[in-house]
Amino acid sequence: MKSKVKILRERKNMTQAELAERSGLSLRTVQRIEAGTVPKGFTLKAIAGILETEPGNLISADEEKSSVDRAKLINLSALLGLIIPFGGVIFPLILTYKTKDPVNKELGKNIVSIQIILAVAVSILMIMSPFIQKAIPVKIPLFLVFLIAFLCVKLFVIIRNGSCLNSRGDLCIKLKDSFL
Repeated sequence: MKSKVKILRERKNMTQAELAERSGLSLRTVQRIEAGTVPKGFTLKAIAGILETEPGNLISADEEKSSVDRAKLINLSALLGLIIPFGGVIFPLILTYKTKDPVNKELGKNIVSIQIILAVAVSILMIMSPFIQKAIPVKIPLFLVFLIAFLCVKLFVIIRNGSCLNSRGDLCIKLKDSFL
């Protein structure tokens, strides 16, 4: 949704403020629509009229579904981190930055941010495990405990976000602010 309104507005060489003024909407409403809020009723008709298109052309369930399908692929590619060191960061990052859809790109950035935090946390724990092992004499190797816990947390995050992408079209586990 965001990309369609924005693309049509830019083709008409209009700013968001001009679109808001001509359509009789507030600037904030136009900003929300370009950020992904789906317009309805009067708002949809007003924007479609100014952009000289049919209201149905501004909202498309197929486009939103394909966007979520791409986000699912990015989320699924994080599983490569179970096989390849830092693969859970590298592959989703490549897929995210090759994506042109802004909604999908934002979901990808959130997925990569979580994977970076997980990778840094396990790296720190793996480095610290011999020192902790010396301080707390236990018979089982602590690095294995940390590694298995990391794998379980990583699988949980990927599965949980995948199921939320299927049901809601958004991530359940994400940071408040993406640092990418």
